[in-house]
Amino acid sequence: MSFDFDAVVVGAGAVGLACGRALARRGLSVLVLEKEPHIGQGVSSRNSEVIHGGLYYPTGSLKARFCVEGRRSLYAFLDSRKVDFRKCGKLVVATNESEVERIEAIFQQATANGVEGLEHLTGDQARALEPGLNAHAAILSPESGVFDSHGYMLALQGEIEAAGGSVVVSTPFERAEPLPGGGFRITAGGEGGATLTTRLLVTAPGLASQAVAARIEGYPADRIPAGHFGKGVYFRLTGKAPFERLIYPPPIPGALGTHYRKDLGGQAVFGPDLVYVETEDYAVDPAKAEEFAGYIRRFWPGLPDGALTPDYAGIRPKLHGPGEAQPDFQLHGRDVHGLDGLVALFGIESPGLTSSLAIGEAVGEMLAHD
Repeated sequence: MSFDFDAVVVGAGAVGLACGRALARRGLSVLVLEKEPHIGQGVSSRNSEVIHGGLYYPTGSLKARFCVEGRRSLYAFLDSRKVDFRKCGKLVVATNESEVERIEAIFQQATANGVEGLEHLTGDQARALEPGLNAHAAILSPESGVFDSHGYMLALQGEIEAAGGSVVVSTPFERAEPLPGGGFRITAGGEGGATLTTRLLVTAPGLASQAVAARIEGYPADRIPAGHFGKGVYFRLTGKAPFERLIYPPPIPGALGTHYRKDLGGQAVFGPDLVYVETEDYAVDPAKAEEFAGYIRRFWPGLPDGALTPDYAGIRPKLHGPGEAQPDFQLHGRDVHGLDGLVALFGIESPGLTSSLAIGEAVGEMLAHD
């Protein structure tokens, strides 16, 4: 039978757009659906805009593989499309003797993951690079950086459209039903919305991943992983940015913890923390500045009093709750849900942005024979 599209992607964040690009590059007609008025308004626009090296993730995991592959592809993509980025490098800092063992474990993990150029630094060597830093010891990762995530997503959208595909905003996914001969009938657009058919379907809607999967007829409910909202807030520094490189303390349970970056505009930003919430609440409590200041002074004792101002908040689509082990990305294909022509993505939080091109390629490979 004939279809309106070869592939429909639900969600026009970085990962959904990267999936759309990968499918379009394979010669498929692609439609990307986005419920918000603009691309990338969800998880993709409320993060640190950090390009991760791939240091932290268990060897052999999707996070480890996609982060390293995606980072290498991302720098080449940004450079060739003239999207702004800065490969500034990152210091993972032990602020005292008790943290040295933890950062050494990160070094060993990163080496096993194939991360290039890592160096052990003494406290004196770290301070020579970043005066004002409190460091007992540190790891230097020269491959880490920051970039313009929105410029990146616009470039992905441009490539989809240049290949004949479409990215349609303000068009929420309503439901999908498998067709008898293969493919899906999709309803989108809310009241008075459209119905269309597609041979392949990819769901990458971030925080709505579980809700979207539940609206696909025949998707086994017991194969939809429980989701949690992990909120993190950011504070901006009033005054000159103190460091050129990214500064990361050892990770906290369930996340990488409150870190420092100098953004592309030259300003210093600290965050995120991690608090589990029930709803999409993006408020930043100014009273948290004192808690942030205490944490930041562990690695930057020179933080002036009253120099932090509330900036923004993001919410990450986590697959683990408080105190639970942090799981891997989940890319559900036919072997998980039993539906031909469908890949459903869950738990695409950090390092999802860095990994996005690699995730897109993996999704393309999963669907290549469907």
